[in-house]
Amino acid sequence: MQSSESVSYDASVSFINTVADDRSESPANGVLPQSHDRGQRRPLRVEQLEWLRYFHRCSRLLVAVLEPNTLKLRYANEHFCRLSGVPLDGLDPSQVCVDRAQILLESLLADEDYLRVVRLYRKHLLHRVLEEIYHIDPRGYRLLDEPVRVAIASVLHGETRYVEFGLRSEQLTISRINPDLDEFAELGWQALTPEALEFKLTDVRYLQSLVERLHMDNYRVEGRLLLEGVDVTANETIRRITQLLIDQDSILQPAKFHEVNQQINLLFRANNSAIASIDGDQVRLFTGSVSEDVDGITYSMDELRDSHLMEAVRSNRVTVVPDLAHDCRNEYGQKLLELGMRSLLILPLMRVDEHLSNSENILLKTIGAVGIMSDQPNNFDALDCRQAEELIPAFTAAVTAAQRQLVQRRFITNIHPSVEWRFLQEAERRSLGLPPEPIVFTSVYPLYGISDIRGSSDERNRAIQADLLEQFQLGLAIVEAAGKNQDAALIDQLRLDLLEQIHHLNEPVTVDAEVSLVRYLRDNLEVYFDYFALAGAEAQAAIAVYQAACDNPQNCVYRARAAYDSTVGKINAMLRETWERWQKRMQRISPHYCDIEATDGIDHMIYAGQSIDLKFGSFQLRSLRYEQLRAVCDCARTSFRIQQECNTNMEVTHLVLVQDSTVDIYHDETTERLFDVKGTRDTRYEIVKKRIDKALDEETKARITQPGMLTLVYSTEEEWSEYQQYLRYLVREGWIEPVTERGAVQPLQGVSGLKFARVRVLPKQAS
Repeated sequence: MQSSESVSYDASVSFINTVADDRSESPANGVLPQSHDRGQRRPLRVEQLEWLRYFHRCSRLLVAVLEPNTLKLRYANEHFCRLSGVPLDGLDPSQVCVDRAQILLESLLADEDYLRVVRLYRKHLLHRVLEEIYHIDPRGYRLLDEPVRVAIASVLHGETRYVEFGLRSEQLTISRINPDLDEFAELGWQALTPEALEFKLTDVRYLQSLVERLHMDNYRVEGRLLLEGVDVTANETIRRITQLLIDQDSILQPAKFHEVNQQINLLFRANNSAIASIDGDQVRLFTGSVSEDVDGITYSMDELRDSHLMEAVRSNRVTVVPDLAHDCRNEYGQKLLELGMRSLLILPLMRVDEHLSNSENILLKTIGAVGIMSDQPNNFDALDCRQAEELIPAFTAAVTAAQRQLVQRRFITNIHPSVEWRFLQEAERRSLGLPPEPIVFTSVYPLYGISDIRGSSDERNRAIQADLLEQFQLGLAIVEAAGKNQDAALIDQLRLDLLEQIHHLNEPVTVDAEVSLVRYLRDNLEVYFDYFALAGAEAQAAIAVYQAACDNPQNCVYRARAAYDSTVGKINAMLRETWERWQKRMQRISPHYCDIEATDGIDHMIYAGQSIDLKFGSFQLRSLRYEQLRAVCDCARTSFRIQQECNTNMEVTHLVLVQDSTVDIYHDETTERLFDVKGTRDTRYEIVKKRIDKALDEETKARITQPGMLTLVYSTEEEWSEYQQYLRYLVREGWIEPVTERGAVQPLQGVSGLKFARVRVLPKQAS
């Protein structure tokens, strides 16, 4: 406890001891017997009792007298009772007891906090054992000086309050019930010199081991234990805010901002807070309670020139705005008023720069500011200003770090959150002028899966065919209309060429026809439109129809392909929405890298391991593998709705590639991909990924993937044994049928020895 509080503590002890010592001599109402020295002693006792009552009612300390061992409350002052919710009935300080309430300290505290108090109590008992049984003076080891900080659900304040408690155990006496049981006998203290014993007893770990050695059931403890506490909620909240601010995560990350905002609101009785980050002639304001994201609004310095924010910056002191309704200076202040805010507390944040004097442009030293808002006018007072000043260094460090990370993110974009920390770490190194280091994640487990739209290529070719046929028919109409009024042999030859192309287009087309035939029309038909238009109104109308059909970004007929693209896009969106819903669940198991690509279906590539998440282990690996299968089964269920909702014959197949060995991945800054794999062992996995969706059953020569089914591809019996267990779980949960089809995969180029297992996914049962 601080020395400034010791007088109050000593006073409380003396008052309580006086009353406790004299209870046998004076009745409960404080009136003394008529005998011995009545005229001299009565005024003194009444005065003492009145002071004790005053202390009981008005002290801001939390004081209680505890019974040893059980830690039952025998007395508690009024502030203790009101804050903790202990009934005030029968707490007349002249009685100094709460026996009737039978209240245990344990009932007022959380389990963890109560154990802290118990550990402190055991230290006090160790002090008494050393002093009274071993005649060792332990006062130099400060066993009695340590306080504990606990949380109390305050009835008085309607919120959690933090209290720092200390114990006073001078009135305790301790003796062994069985003197022959000595838990410290083997430590040989008698043989130690005073210097050696002092060396041992100043070792924190040694003292803790002595506390744990105490056999509490072999001691008789008598007397009373004084519990003294101070409400340190403000200090504890400031400590927690500071701890959050100096953490490595950016304060502008939504979760971090909301947590800081919550603590600030508690400390200052506020509703919200905002951070102003000043960068050159721009001010970016962030506020955290409007939505799940931290919103950023940018203002120019000119817009905020006469604002309360700039007033606080120019004065470089904490500034209070008592009531915005009477002093609203700009657009942002008006917005705050519309949101119901009335008063502000503004903390300016300045960098320490030896090269800038106080008289130079203060904006060069300004990092930003923190604004704390309340919906009550005149909410902030001088105490709030002092507490805000304590937070300025931590806020300055946090906003400086956030500004640096914002700059780094301009160069590092689209980084998955699970690996972002490593890229920011490398960006920080380079910002300090250090040479680049490769970004590598070693020994990560790959989990690859694909939901592929079966027949999408054929469907797109048919769409290409339909569009080209329509465009050639429109072109033929132009040529025939022009030929009616112009006698030119070339027009007849163009018509015959177009008829020939239309004949060929009635047969299946190849992908190159999409480009070559459109180019043919541009080079052999569209170049003559000006001439054909001279043939009359019919030719002009035909040209207008052709051009209207080609009036799109592709500059060709794109009706059937647009419908195809829309259908594939809708299928991909349905599959992706399903997968990303599961991906949130999987990230909670263990943060991992996940890349999703959507073309004709979606495929996902997961990398998980300790180099990404330090808590990663075998349970997380197996959980992720099982969740991956459940997610792909759910994608299969989603695909059951596709034909009906998208009006298409296309179907979706689903495959998961199993690999139990790890790979190393690295970031190559010369490629567009975020990660590549290292080494020939890892490259084999990449080869399998690229070719497995077209793989065939070695026996039947049919595709190993089939619509409405989940296919697993694996290499070893150990992998099959693990995944066979997962399939059993999926059957139990109603995801799949119990029948499993198995076979060998026809060797791929450069890869052989793969096997597959295939199960049918069941539709979701109606609730």
